[in-house]
Amino acid sequence: MIATAAALTPTRVWWSAVRPATLAASVAPVLAGTAIAVHDGEPRLGAGLLALLVGVAMQLGVNFANDYSDHVRGADTARVGPVRAASSGVVSPDRVKWAAVAAFAVAAVAGLVLSLVTDPRLLVVGVACLLAGWLYTGGPRPYGYIGLGEVFVFLFFGLVATVGTVYVETLRVTPLAVLAGCAMGCLATAILVLNNLRDMETDRAAGKRTLATRIGRGPTLILLVALVCVAFAVPIVASVTGLAAVTVILVYLDIPIAAEPLRIAFATTAPPALVRALKRMAVAELGYALLLSLGLLL
Repeated sequence: MIATAAALTPTRVWWSAVRPATLAASVAPVLAGTAIAVHDGEPRLGAGLLALLVGVAMQLGVNFANDYSDHVRGADTARVGPVRAASSGVVSPDRVKWAAVAAFAVAAVAGLVLSLVTDPRLLVVGVACLLAGWLYTGGPRPYGYIGLGEVFVFLFFGLVATVGTVYVETLRVTPLAVLAGCAMGCLATAILVLNNLRDMETDRAAGKRTLATRIGRGPTLILLVALVCVAFAVPIVASVTGLAAVTVILVYLDIPIAAEPLRIAFATTAPPALVRALKRMAVAELGYALLLSLGLLL
């Protein structure tokens, strides 16, 4: 555990439970989706703000639920990453559970309003998101414990978040929205892969069978590189469908930022260094979304 018990305060523990670096995975796709909507016509930015609230609340709900469920299942007994609230001894596990419930409730209410003012069929997507968020590490058979967490992140924090944002703002789904959703999904998944790479040994000891523990360090590193490469191949593919060359060039300015966490992951297995790599990958995803947005709005 990175922080000693004596140094922990409730504020610090809750801030760690928020896992602020991961919030990039909820902000970036909404940012990219909104830029696509603006580029394509007259967006409904109010709907975009509601989509952002849904995304951030979902991310917080997943983070708190993961914190609580890992504690209950004993996966944090030999924690090597940032301190977890439920297992810290500073915050009651029940409070963490109710924080997750509250975050999911906010996402549900915002999603309900968003569905009613755009397309009621989105209620089905919203229910699927909530169930997926809770069952990631909760429920009788959490799929995050059997190596399917990467699939969840790619789908919901990539495709659904990006394409959904474009749809609620324009009531259309475009090829660029799908491609951008794939890019956001790959980078968000890369964040999770770095997290699981850091926790491989403790997860294996706790019986948490993430994809990294199933396939080993070498293949996990190959997956990490593949995810980043696919994300940066997307602008080239999108250029065939009309994405301007200046936008492609701008997005590629993010390559050095995304390359640094890869270098760290290949160079060391030290948990503090991999925590740093995870944070830098989050910055890379946000930078990708910002540069894509800038190119689309020029």
